[in-house]
Amino acid sequence: MKQQIVLLTHQLSELRRMIFGAKSERFITTDTDQMTLFDLPEQRAKSQEKEQITYTRNKSDKNKKQPLRLELAAHLPRKEEIIEPENLPEGAKKIGEAVTEILEYEPSQIYVRRIVRPKYIVSTNDEQTQIAVADLPTLPIPKGNAGAGILAHILISKFVDHLPFYRQVQIFKRQQVVIAESTISGWFNTTTNLLEPLYDTLKKRLLSTGYIMADETPLPVLTKDKPGATHKGYHWVYYDPVNKLVLFDYQKTRSREGPDKMLENYTGYLQTDGYAAYTHLKNQKQITLLACMAHARRKFEHAKDNDPARAQEALLMFQKLYDIERMAREGNFSFDRIKELRQQKALPVLNKMEAWLKENIYQTLPKSAIGQAIAYTLKLWPRLVRYAEDGRFKIDNNLIENSIRPVALGRKNYLFAGSHHAAQQAAIIYSLLATCKINNVEPFGWLKHVLNVIPDYYANQLYKLLPGQN
Repeated sequence: MKQQIVLLTHQLSELRRMIFGAKSERFITTDTDQMTLFDLPEQRAKSQEKEQITYTRNKSDKNKKQPLRLELAAHLPRKEEIIEPENLPEGAKKIGEAVTEILEYEPSQIYVRRIVRPKYIVSTNDEQTQIAVADLPTLPIPKGNAGAGILAHILISKFVDHLPFYRQVQIFKRQQVVIAESTISGWFNTTTNLLEPLYDTLKKRLLSTGYIMADETPLPVLTKDKPGATHKGYHWVYYDPVNKLVLFDYQKTRSREGPDKMLENYTGYLQTDGYAAYTHLKNQKQITLLACMAHARRKFEHAKDNDPARAQEALLMFQKLYDIERMAREGNFSFDRIKELRQQKALPVLNKMEAWLKENIYQTLPKSAIGQAIAYTLKLWPRLVRYAEDGRFKIDNNLIENSIRPVALGRKNYLFAGSHHAAQQAAIIYSLLATCKINNVEPFGWLKHVLNVIPDYYANQLYKLLPGQN
């Protein structure tokens, strides 16, 4: 009964946290030796003799400094507007200018690209005539009337700015441009077909590396099998932190079939959370698993209300490990230097933590929050400490969770995918744009350029079009 009460209390606390609480996992050390704001030393608290103190002070400056204005970017175009004073007498001499710069905005410009190809009659040597006309430039949609710029804008608006197609239709209408939502959907289908070879190139390059991360996130999908309801599909996400490549793969379920198919020929290291599907892959002999330290730390952070003393002791050890990683990151250490640093500083902390976990596992209730945190961490311990063996490895999976965030934001805006096929099409766009983001590549300019050149690009050179991979 006591265990049941502890478990239910923890579940209630987690539910209240999800609804009302902060999502931050930041840990601040509680120093028991530090006085609080209103604590006074004992000798100060005692009554003392009163004495009169006089002092002088400077008057505050009434002419306070004005707040600094936002510095406007130098690369922005300037439209100059000259305002001459009224009733200026003849012979007035200009001695200077008073310049005021104001940030302004005009809605994005939509225009029609009109390609004119003159036709000529040309006489040949055999006294025959033929018509000469220039070839039409390659367009993203053959015989279509949508250019690379408008297609890139529509995709960026949906998958980066999270604007569903129907909202974009409304925005176009305000600019006196009427485009049917079905037309935009057709453009989307054609564009994803055009980008699919580049997606396949991205997949091939990512799986050829020796170290990747994996995670999954749900996506509601409309299907004929569930009229009036949505099917719960999943985007499986794979991330190469060394070469900065992100790959989304849509699957209808969360079963291991997705990673089984994706990783059937993969050889190397795979870093994941504690989900059991990753431990039963068909290609398990060729894959070495790493775990995520952030997931283990999260368990203890959630157990602070259940057992504050033990939770804080564990979180302090996690904090030391992350301080070491911060040192390496801020110092821009090489992979070899990172490995050396971890062997010197992280391994002693990890050994101490393992001993602490084994000692406390039998002193806590199995169903309590702290008991579950310790059990979870011990179960994954060989995978958790493996990051110290190689400087390429990350301590946690936070980078891939950041890549998943646009999907979560998108779910709140466009709610669902229209079909399983549309969900995989979204995976293609998410993969390319997430790779742009992780490489600090401006997505609109990149996508517009790719849509302009990819129809004529050699298949064996497509890797040159990947964001940040030139």
